[in-house]
Amino acid sequence: MVSEAHRVLVLEDHDFQRRIAVQLLRECGVSEVFEAASGQEALQLVRGRAMDVLLCDLQTPGMDGIEFIRHVAEEKLAHSIIIVSGLESALIRTVEEMATAHGLQVLGAVEKPLTRDRLRALLARYRSALPSAPTPMERIGPTEIAEGIQAGQLKPYFQPKVAIATRELVGVEALIHWSHPERGDIPPAAFIPVAEHTILMPQLTWTILERSLAYCNGWGKRGLRIAVAINFSVDVLSEIGVADRIAQMAAHYEVGAHQVVLEVTESMVVGNAPNILETLARLRMKGFGLSIDDYGTGYSSMRQLSRIPFTELKIDRSLVHGAADKPQLATILQSSLDLAHKLGLKSVAEGVEREEDWNLLAALGCDIAQGYLISKPLPGEQLESWLADWSAEKQVR
Repeated sequence: MVSEAHRVLVLEDHDFQRRIAVQLLRECGVSEVFEAASGQEALQLVRGRAMDVLLCDLQTPGMDGIEFIRHVAEEKLAHSIIIVSGLESALIRTVEEMATAHGLQVLGAVEKPLTRDRLRALLARYRSALPSAPTPMERIGPTEIAEGIQAGQLKPYFQPKVAIATRELVGVEALIHWSHPERGDIPPAAFIPVAEHTILMPQLTWTILERSLAYCNGWGKRGLRIAVAINFSVDVLSEIGVADRIAQMAAHYEVGAHQVVLEVTESMVVGNAPNILETLARLRMKGFGLSIDDYGTGYSSMRQLSRIPFTELKIDRSLVHGAADKPQLATILQSSLDLAHKLGLKSVAEGVEREEDWNLLAALGCDIAQGYLISKPLPGEQLESWLADWSAEKQVR
């Protein structure tokens, strides 16, 4: 098997372990393997030739692996690294976070001694981590966003949410998708930050809600009754009468309140804005679900979770992805799930992309999973065909 990573540098000060790493990389199909015993030597090598992957020990004489990673990132000398170390997991995780913050793709961390199977599994991630040619993020102006909304170019795509215990489809999250006739697909990061500071955000939110309810109505008529989760901004939830408007819209499309989940971020509920608290209370009183989104990003407290009638705790991808390989992250994930259970909330893990993390979530008792392991966001017209394929696969499992 030939690796997608053709050129790999091994930074390891121990001669025997370095030779073992070089041999294992060649057995994994890497065509060019370079080696260095110190950070300074490694830096000279990567400055002279681009590397696909760096296999990096952290404890090296002189310039250590941590400083080496910083130089590599700042000078854009490589884009993917594998951390090799016998140090404590909390320290390794910090270095992974540092490398990611610097813009490097971290394929994973592995303890010594290296094994061929573990190394091959990490190298297999390289292909999916290959970046496209970097292009500056072009922000779209308010006028063009308004024109896109008016022309119906912005519409919901739906990412499935499945029960971990049964693999049954239980709901979807509506995500904004903009297919521009000239620009092609425009990422949300190019227009959401602009819309959030204008009257466009409420208009966009109501458009996505109405179109999502229309899809939900159609699915229900064909026997598929699932919940749809929709993100709501502070501006919308602050409006007087918003709970009644949502209820009227749901009734118009013959969608039950129990089929609609309003997702709000942690930061949104930190304050005590009375209008928002009133809206959330009235929505819950009418039977709508309330989800606290991106849990784990640093804002929540037990008090905030207990003072608002949430029905669902949505755990952020940062606590889910790679948790199966990181004991400390798994501990934090377990604490979050335990908290959800003790508060009587459904637990939803987002960013589930690996079987290993799915298995961990199942073992820890998580209720619902969402992520690319299950499906990417889909046009509403494709959900039922995806479900047929998923159900067939479920039978095989």
